[in-house]
Amino acid sequence: MKSFSQPLPDISLPRHSWPWRLLIQKPETADPVARGFTEPDAPATAALRAAAGSFIEGFNLAIDAAGVAHLHSALAAVTPDLRGFAYEGAGMATAILDLLGPPGSGRGRTAALLAGPGDAYTHLIHVGVGWGYCRLHLRPGRNLPGTHPLYRWLAYDGWGFHRGFFTTGGTVRRRRAEPNLGPRLAVRDQGLGRSLWFCDGAVPEAIAGTIGAFPEARQADLWSGVGLAAGYAGGVPDGKLLELVKLAAPYEAHLAQGVAFACGARARAAHVPEHTERAARVLAGVDAATAAGWTDAAQEGLGGTLGDYQSWRAGIRELWQEATR
Repeated sequence: MKSFSQPLPDISLPRHSWPWRLLIQKPETADPVARGFTEPDAPATAALRAAAGSFIEGFNLAIDAAGVAHLHSALAAVTPDLRGFAYEGAGMATAILDLLGPPGSGRGRTAALLAGPGDAYTHLIHVGVGWGYCRLHLRPGRNLPGTHPLYRWLAYDGWGFHRGFFTTGGTVRRRRAEPNLGPRLAVRDQGLGRSLWFCDGAVPEAIAGTIGAFPEARQADLWSGVGLAAGYAGGVPDGKLLELVKLAAPYEAHLAQGVAFACGARARAAHVPEHTERAARVLAGVDAATAAGWTDAAQEGLGGTLGDYQSWRAGIRELWQEATR
């Protein structure tokens, strides 16, 4: 994992002022059961609710924090398995605060969150930024300082997840896509695929049925998102993961790329839960460390264009194919 030795910025976040307190979210806002999604088995229910709850916790901590150092300290108290979700929620909050603030007036909260301890959760924070754009009915842009040239495309992943999670009827069940996305649709659909892990209750048959109703050209990216969610959020036994592999055909490489992303994010935070290790072995056929290594190797030499982001994903698929021949 990359070390970070620069001084941690201290950009104060408004605390207890009524405009910002209005942004505080209730836990049930993102609770999969409260939203009426497919009822999963008990273990999956616990995992998905814990992930969603930690996201909201991180969001509220960021809104209510006295400063960035205080925020990082509060996020450090979240259990390691769930801390990434909390940082994702915090990324959504800082993005909203940055985007709502007038230019030149402290629009550096996301950059500060990404610094210091946040560097270990950079993937999750960039995804959370996409939530912030979507909540404000905006498309992810390039105007947030401090975001990574390549990882900034993960904001479209977060944007797609938000669309699937909160506009499930139109986005998931009626398969609507926003106009004029062009090649960005692929990244947005990876996020939409992640949301299916929650919307369809981590039930392989339900997920496969949902994806099968989408146009064939979009299915690979959706399976990529499913692999990412299965690896990062977890909640199911090996038997269910094996079902995913069978049902994902002919998109097994995309499923493996997704779980590799999950392994890379977990490895960067220096904490790989048991469910991530199991998902890597079942969905990608290798241990989590190997899958995480693919994400680093495939990223070498890439710039920050959308084409580079897609090359990153394609490179991971190629490494999976080489390893499993």
